[in-house]
Amino acid sequence: MSSFVATQPTSAPRTVEFPADFLFGSATAAYQVEGAAAEGGRAPSVWDTFAHTPGKVHAGDTGDVACDHFHRFRDDVALMKRLNLKVYRFSVSWSRVMPDGVTVNPQGLQFYSDLVDELLAAGILPWLTQYHWDLPQALEDAGGWANRRTAELFADYAVVLHEALGSRVRHWTTLNEPWCAAFLGYANGHHAPGRTSPEDALAAAHHLLLGHGLAVAQLRRRDPELELGLTLNFTDYRPADPDSPGDVDAARRLDGSFNRFFAGAIFDGAYPADVLEDQAGLWREGLVQPGDLEIISTPIDVLGVNFYTGELLTEVEPERAAQAAAAARAQGSPNPNVGSEHVTSVPRGLPTTSMGWEVFPQGLHDLLLRLHREYTGAAGVALYVTENGAAYPDSPDAAGFVQDDERLSYIREHLHAVHRAKEAGADVRGYFVWSLLDNFEWAFGYDRRFGIVRVDYDTLARTPKASANWYAQVAATGVVD
Repeated sequence: MSSFVATQPTSAPRTVEFPADFLFGSATAAYQVEGAAAEGGRAPSVWDTFAHTPGKVHAGDTGDVACDHFHRFRDDVALMKRLNLKVYRFSVSWSRVMPDGVTVNPQGLQFYSDLVDELLAAGILPWLTQYHWDLPQALEDAGGWANRRTAELFADYAVVLHEALGSRVRHWTTLNEPWCAAFLGYANGHHAPGRTSPEDALAAAHHLLLGHGLAVAQLRRRDPELELGLTLNFTDYRPADPDSPGDVDAARRLDGSFNRFFAGAIFDGAYPADVLEDQAGLWREGLVQPGDLEIISTPIDVLGVNFYTGELLTEVEPERAAQAAAAARAQGSPNPNVGSEHVTSVPRGLPTTSMGWEVFPQGLHDLLLRLHREYTGAAGVALYVTENGAAYPDSPDAAGFVQDDERLSYIREHLHAVHRAKEAGADVRGYFVWSLLDNFEWAFGYDRRFGIVRVDYDTLARTPKASANWYAQVAATGVVD
């Protein structure tokens, strides 16, 4: 996968229209919205443990209650219908369905069965994500994703879900953002389970992908008509100075470890050679076994694309990079960019969200064309933007309404970018805004709000924001002004 080509931003046309079959929807994740952490037979996940560990999450926040979606899902589905959503992408809590990672909990399965039925009755397409970072704590205690056995159990988990839901759920995502699960969870400890081992992170990344491949193979054998895939997160990395060899190498490195690492394994059946060279000495002997990459590259139907931002990167000359990375790894804070810990970003003066992420819609346009050109187009794999959205410091009025013009503008500009990419030939078939609800934002707790619907965390009342009302019209008409 080649580096991003620097293109000039294209002025968005005043009004564009998507085809009638384009899917407008929204997305959530189980631990972020469900709550009911100890109800219905659910056991702790790594995020329960992490959030209850002092100092790990902002203000000591946890997902114990979150948005209480577990109890309020029928009202939430009715809200989705009022917002004209065509699809709802939700994730399943492995520790709710199989509390120890192995034994089936019928009560947990029933919740998702009821949710699916409610969605179908409302005319909303259910889109299942099998894993969004909440590994059962029992499996983490046995080694977590650094243990190959977890990948095998993940395939068993897929079969359990298919037996219960497969006749009604036809769109299936195995993993959400394995980069985050592996490198934020096992390399720099910003996410659960909080480990800080580069070697564990690479083992986790490989086993996550292996679990994906095993699950796809199992599901394909059981049901050839399922729409199967996974969701990867991508960041637009470019050199701060295109004429600087060090900056060009910095962009190559993070584009490799963040973007091409996963895309290469899925579509080429190989980890990129330059990335393996950057990570030399950190891969455990025997980690990648014969046949693993063939399993990982089992054909898929859909690639989910999560996109939020881009970065300009800078660093030392390429001939000094390996030494600089090793020094940063040994002396600096734990870093998720395994093998390229020395790389730093350079602000370019663009507007930023509450996450500190630069707003760069052109990056999404270029990414979709790049993926179609280099991977998905030739493979006949459809693209869906499965997450895109922004956190801003909302200011509700007395009635709880938020006039969130910045978020509305962010979504609108990115939808224009999607439309331009689609017109240029990228096979993009849907856009799911992140997120339906304000929710537990991982290590940031309840401090960052991504929702198009405001959640009052004291009363749990839901109030659609201006962005939700605007997006409802887009979902109903396909027209983006």
